[in-house]
Formats: sequence, C-alpha cells, structure tokens
Amino acid sequence: MTVNELNIFIEEGEGYKIEFKESLSNLSKELVAFANSSGGRVFLGVNDKGKIIGYELNNKIKSQIQDIANNCDPPVNIQIEKYQNIVIINIKEGLDKPYRCSEGFFLRVGANSQKMNRNDIIAFIQNEGKIRFDELFNDKFNFKSDFDNNSFFHFLKLCGISRSYKAIDVLKNLDLIKQENNKHSLNNAGILFFAKNPENFIIQSKVTCVLYKGIEKVNILDRKDFNSDIISNVEDSITFLKKHLNLSYTIKSIQREESLEIPETALREAVVNSVIHRDYFEKGANVKIEIFDDRLVITNPGGLPKGLDPSEFGRISVTRNPILASLMLRAGYIEMLGTGINRIQMALKNLKLPKAEFNYNNFFTVIFKRIVSINIEKNKEFYSEIFPKNFALNFALNFALKGKRLDRIIKILESIYTDKFTTGEEFAKNIDVSDRTIDIDLAFLKKIEYIEYIGPLKTGKYYLSEKAIKKIKNTKRNKN
Repeated sequence: MTVNELNIFIEEGEGYKIEFKESLSNLSKELVAFANSSGGRVFLGVNDKGKIIGYELNNKIKSQIQDIANNCDPPVNIQIEKYQNIVIINIKEGLDKPYRCSEGFFLRVGANSQKMNRNDIIAFIQNEGKIRFDELFNDKFNFKSDFDNNSFFHFLKLCGISRSYKAIDVLKNLDLIKQENNKHSLNNAGILFFAKNPENFIIQSKVTCVLYKGIEKVNILDRKDFNSDIISNVEDSITFLKKHLNLSYTIKSIQREESLEIPETALREAVVNSVIHRDYFEKGANVKIEIFDDRLVITNPGGLPKGLDPSEFGRISVTRNPILASLMLRAGYIEMLGTGINRIQMALKNLKLPKAEFNYNNFFTVIFKRIVSINIEKNKEFYSEIFPKNFALNFALNFALKGKRLDRIIKILESIYTDKFTTGEEFAKNIDVSDRTIDIDLAFLKKIEYIEYIGPLKTGKYYLSEKAIKKIKNTKRNKN
C-alpha cells in the first residue's frame, strides 16, 4: 500500500469494506461481518473521525489478532500487515458462511456491522444456498393418508423401476423419506412428486397458465391453475400450450406433418426448468405461463442460483433444487443437467426461429416470439418507413393475419396512403399476385372499412377511409 492509497482510504472514511478501530475490542464482530459479506479491511490505529492515532504491532498483538479470528465459528481467514504506524487486517469473503463470534452473527450493512436476528439468519442462509428447499422434511405430512400411490407408480414406470419393491425402500434410496417415532415423513422434493395434494404443504407449488387476447394483460380468454404433482403439472401445462399455440404444416413425401409454432422440445425444457429451478422459499408467487398474441412468457420466482455468474449462464449448471433435478433426470424429463438452455436455442434454430430471450433478476423469465411477431420483425424496415411497427402488429392481431397475406395487405394500405398505386390492376402488377388474390384482399379491406372506392368503375380509385387514417395517425403519434 502506498502513502497515496492510505490517504485516500483515510479521507473516504469508513464504508462497506472499511472499518476504523482504535483497539482490539469487538474485533471479532467486525471480522465475521466482513466474512459474511464481501470481505474488507480493518484499519487498527485510526479513530472513527479518520484521525491516525497509531497502533503498535508486535508478536503478542499479532498472536492476539490471529486468536480472535481462529475463535470465530468457523475460523475467519485473515492477513495482517503493518504500514507505517497502522495495523491493517485484511479479511476475505468467507467460503463457509455464515460466520459467527461469541456475540452472534453479524453482517456488513453500509459502514456498520449489524447483528442478525433469527429471521435474518434464516434468510441469509437461504440466500447463500446453505439450506435447500427440496431437502427439508415436512413433519405435517402423513404418509398413510397423504401419499399418492398413483403418482408413485407412474414415476416408477417412467424410471423403469419395478413395482415389486416396497415404496418406503425406494423412497429411502432416493433420499426422500425419514422415520422418527414410528412416523414416516417426506421431504419437500418427495411431497412435490408424490403427495395427493402438494398445495396443502407447499402453497406455492401450483403452475398458472393464462391465455390473453392481444398483447397486454387485460382480457383473459382462458386460465388454468394446475396444483397436482410436479410431473402432472408439467404435462398439463404442455397440454394447455398445445391447445392454444398455432400449428404449422410441412409436406414430407406424400404425408403432411404438423408441428407447433414453437417446438415442443423447447417448450418442455422451459416448463421443466421453471418448476425445478424456481425459488420455493418465495411463497408469494407461482410459476406462470402466459400466452399473448405476439409472445409466450414463462416466469418463475428466483433469478440465477447463488454461485452462478451471469457470464456463465447457459454454460455452467448450478442447481437450486438438486433432488428435484435428479428425480426429473431419472424420469426422463431432463436429458443431461446443464444442457436445457442450449437445447431450447438449438430447437428454435433448427426451425429458423429467433432465439429465446432470458431475463434473470428476482424472477427468471423466458420469452418466445410467436409467428405474427416474427413475421413483422422480418419486415420492420418496411413497416417503419410508412406505418410504425405497432400498427402492423395491431392490425395483424386484430384481424388474425400473418405471413404473405399480411405483407400484401400492408403493402396495399401503404400504396394507397402514399398514392403510389390506387387500382386493383396496379396492385396485382406491382405486388406480383393474381387479380383474384388482390380482389379478395381488397374485398377484405372494404369489409373492415379500411378502404373505399370512389369514382366510376373504370376510372375511379381506392382511398383510405377515415377510420384507417385515424388508426395510422394514432400509431404514429404513439410511436413518437
């Protein structure tokens, strides 16, 4: 440390990573607070006002400081150095949190070392991943009345395990059951898989699926809350998606094959990830699957698990609920841990669809673009010249248009709006389709009152209606 660096530390004063002390009193409190936080430094020989009063470092003092660190539980890793007449104690962020001293557990909050109460300690341990929700046992579970044999037998079938084994023996081997006072209890992973009513024990276990009209959360067309075992919730959610997502068709040889607009492989990976990686300690929110006209959104409580850096997302696997993940792997719902994100993106890439978007703060969100949105995105340069993108999108959604027909009709409206082409023949010639196709499109636009024909049959032309002009102006105004 240079003189200049020391002067900067002294001038800036105490903070999240800096503590000034005149003596060794209450040093253990500062050590565990820094170890429980992001590490820091204690400047011994500096008072609270930043005045250097000095502190002598000899072998006895050095031994005392080391003893204080070693007497913490677990011991705190420190390095002691002397600079001029100041002793500097460097504390690294602990690898085995939480740390405590004889006075309790402390955490660095701003420039202070704050003592944690019981709830603080529980929350801290949860956030550090020291307590895993799926490993916790629930003593309220009554094995005789609450265990669902049908769910259990279905799981055995998926795993290829014989039904001849006793359920309790299988559950023991899977680390899902314990026995105390002649009573068997399941942990939370076992409850999510094999309870008759998991929601009775884990209220946040259900999955909510919603279909909206349009692109906002205003008009609900369909909603289902699934609160069965975790595998049934996944399958019921996939059924809901299949019911409401569009089908596309391809001709292979003489047979017609149908597939979802978003590949089922990607959907399954996203839904399974949402139920096994969610933060079940968060009781105020469920997994949500929301279908809009332009997108599909899957959201689960909990961002990235503790220990996973955002730069490593999609490449390194850190599992928040390892037992749930292991059971899903056994049941064939996961091919290999840590490959889900890549499988989603590859499934979309194989069909030349846009990548899924991932957001992770307090919630983890996957966003899939739907066909109407994709079609408009490909033509965004054209739409932005005359009609804002949201005009084309709203038009497509309101009248259930997509693909080439949507392109044609937007081009017809744009041509009339700019007075470029105004007759049926001109449309057919410049858009390169048959007269009959253009006649059908024009009839549609007249029916929805977006255009009107004015003048004699042979010399008249098409104009935008007041209704259409108003819509265009409104979207232009909203864009700006």
